Formats: sequence, structure tokens, C-alpha cells
Amino acid sequence: MTKPVKDQQALTKEKEIGRFVIDAAVRIHRDLGPGLLESVYESVLEQELRVRGLLVERQVPIAIQHRGICFEEGFRANLVVDECIVVELKSVETIRPVHKKQLLAYLRLSGYRLGYLLNFGEALMKDGITRCVNDLRG
Repeated sequence: MTKPVKDQQALTKEKEIGRFVIDAAVRIHRDLGPGLLESVYESVLEQELRVRGLLVERQVPIAIQHRGICFEEGFRANLVVDECIVVELKSVETIRPVHKKQLLAYLRLSGYRLGYLLNFGEALMKDGITRCVNDLRG
């Protein structure tokens, strides 16, 4: 059974934007190195992605619904790229399971399907990239 064309187009768009995000992160890490503040990498990554023509939102509120009440002050995603990918940045020595859970919670609460956890604290950026997918079926 094949997915509808619209879903295939959305997946292709996500894949392409994901490549842009990873490419930009690797380039930034190569240029700046590890160990800077998360906010520095956030600013620079935002600019790199905008230069590539992508829509980038920073510190995007992610609301929580509880018993019919919407709480806007729930969380803030570091970046949302082209209204389809959540990017969460870290600059830590080691990614912990809680960091992945945080991104998965953002995906679930926001309704986005794809997210990247980028840890600029790693010696090699390739070791700091985690791709997370929200299974929207459940």
C-alpha cells in the first residue's frame, strides 16, 4: 500500500530540509568548534538556514493542553524550520535520554513529525546528530 501523493511530497520536503539542517550544523561546528553557548549556535544556525531560503522561527512556544485548558507557557522549541521540522540544540558533553524525550515531547505536543537534536558539544558534529520521528498514528 502506497501513501497518498501529498504525504510523499511532505516526506520529500522534510528529507530535503533535514539535509539542509544537518549540512548547516556540520559547517557551523567545523567553523566555530564545540563548547560555545547553545544560544550562539542557535543564532548562527538560524542565519545559515535563512540564507538557504528557509523559514526559521526561534524560541517557538509549544503549548500544553490539560483538561481543556491551553497553557501557552509550556515549552519553547529552539527552532522550527519551514513549519515542518523542530530543531533542539544542546552544547553538552553527553546527550542524555531526557534530551531525546524533550524533543519527542515537543514533536508530540506540536503535531510535527520530524525533529533533530543537535549537540554542538561533541568533538565531531556527526556524533551529535539525533533524528527523532513522531509516530502520528498513536
